Amino acid sequence: MILPGSTIGVLGSGQLGRMLALAARRSGYNIHVFSPEANSPTGQVANREFVAAYDDLDAVRQFAQSVDVVTYEFENVPLATAEACAAIVPLRPGAQALRVAQNRLREKTFFANNGLPTVPFAEVHSLADLRAGLMEIGCPAVLKTAVSGYDGKGQIKINHPDEAAEAWQSVGEVDCILEGWIEFEREVSMVAARDVNGRIAHYNLIENAHHNHILDVSVAPANVPPQVLAQAEAMVQTVLTALDVVGVLCVEFFLCEDGQLLLNEIAPRPHNSGHLTIEACVTSQFEQQLRTVCGLPVGDTTYLRSAAMANLLGDLWDFQRKGAKGQKEQRKKSARNLRQSAKSADKSPDWTAVLTDPHLKLHLYGKKSARPGRKMGHLTALADSVTEAEKIVRGARGRLVIE
Repeated sequence: MILPGSTIGVLGSGQLGRMLALAARRSGYNIHVFSPEANSPTGQVANREFVAAYDDLDAVRQFAQSVDVVTYEFENVPLATAEACAAIVPLRPGAQALRVAQNRLREKTFFANNGLPTVPFAEVHSLADLRAGLMEIGCPAVLKTAVSGYDGKGQIKINHPDEAAEAWQSVGEVDCILEGWIEFEREVSMVAARDVNGRIAHYNLIENAHHNHILDVSVAPANVPPQVLAQAEAMVQTVLTALDVVGVLCVEFFLCEDGQLLLNEIAPRPHNSGHLTIEACVTSQFEQQLRTVCGLPVGDTTYLRSAAMANLLGDLWDFQRKGAKGQKEQRKKSARNLRQSAKSADKSPDWTAVLTDPHLKLHLYGKKSARPGRKMGHLTALADSVTEAEKIVRGARGRLVIE
């Protein structure tokens, strides 16, 4: 066991690392973070911030030598960086989980090899592969880059085979995966943890609503039949065991109208949809990450009440500054102009509408600047039902917008 007073190293320095650091500091642990930039969200609350590029392996080794265990807070950490740490101290979850999660082709192949249901898919390494895949899978379909895609980036919907060449060019003619299009009822996720002794604890199914491919609102526990929950538990156990995960991992699913769950993707770390566990559960996903990477047993995941979480994006900061009319006009501008105008959107919303509501919890991530689509914070509310909790967070976020 790695006990309080020890030092946990975090690869990555965003909001997930920040919330892990807050949980760790509360329990008497030290946090060292490896970050490409100074004064990062995690670095602001860490004991020490190592600032260097991920491919600076000498700096990575120096970082690893200063800690007792290393974890990561996002899956795009280079594999070589993680392996350099693993050669010095325990890396949890291991490099194999990282390797699978950071490449969509490897991820879907892993699912298939372990008998886990997914949408139909095909490997795409050329325009000829794409055309062959469309013949096999049919249209509509979605072409996704194999690496570096998130929040809807690096993907395009193809409605007709004639669009193949244009789609191939739009993704940069890089390795991709072609996925069949499905009509699903809901998107749900399950955050779970596995400790060094193989014991697993999960946070039930969480229901997620997206806007512009970015998570907007999550509610939990999801209202699903017992057989759907049992199906999710079995699949998550397969994933955690096959990857020998020690730590926290999230599995995202499509829930079809017939009750079938299809695996969409995995994230071998805490997840945006699990932020509500900070207030809603006996043990949050971040304390769970702390416990498992330190060799402690998994904690109690019981929900104290129903919960809802609403993301706060950088658009809200810009909306606050410009007003509704200005925001509408701004959305018509080019992406370049949008980024440029967002750089000057440094006025925060008036948090009075949130902080004076006794039902709400406000979390801000300490990011230096707001820009459209950037996750700046979130709101959480607990209530007697998920419907009421969702009403509270949506209403509060709406009050932050001044027309």
